[in-house]
Amino acid sequence: MLKLNASYSKKVPAGEQFTSQSYHCSVEVELSDAATPEQLQAKIHDTFALVRDAVESELHGKPAAKPESAAQTAKPELTKPDAAKASNRQVKYLLDLAKGQGLTLSGLNARVQDRFKVETVYDLARKDASRLVDELKAAA
Repeated sequence: MLKLNASYSKKVPAGEQFTSQSYHCSVEVELSDAATPEQLQAKIHDTFALVRDAVESELHGKPAAKPESAAQTAKPELTKPDAAKASNRQVKYLLDLAKGQGLTLSGLNARVQDRFKVETVYDLARKDASRLVDELKAAA
């Protein structure tokens, strides 16, 4: 039996100068020894998405107690709450395409931030993820 530990932490400004709040989620799951590398990668991706989404849900589910900083004020515009999030398959495909083109995760995230105004590839809306897939495929 293999053990997978996945955790996600996020620190956000709390409104006052030099203060912040930290959010964290961690989970441990057991994986079968007989799983293929592809199955392991899919389980790792899904498990990480689970903890990431738990933290993000906690963050966005709570009202702000203090005035927001300029960075936090911009965040609601960036997340597009009415848009469906990209599926795990879309994100994995984007990561695979980027890797095939020699693009690092930080490079891909920078492109996503510039082009779609969201923090990471995991924050893309389905339509935006589809557009980015088309762009990366065209550049290949």
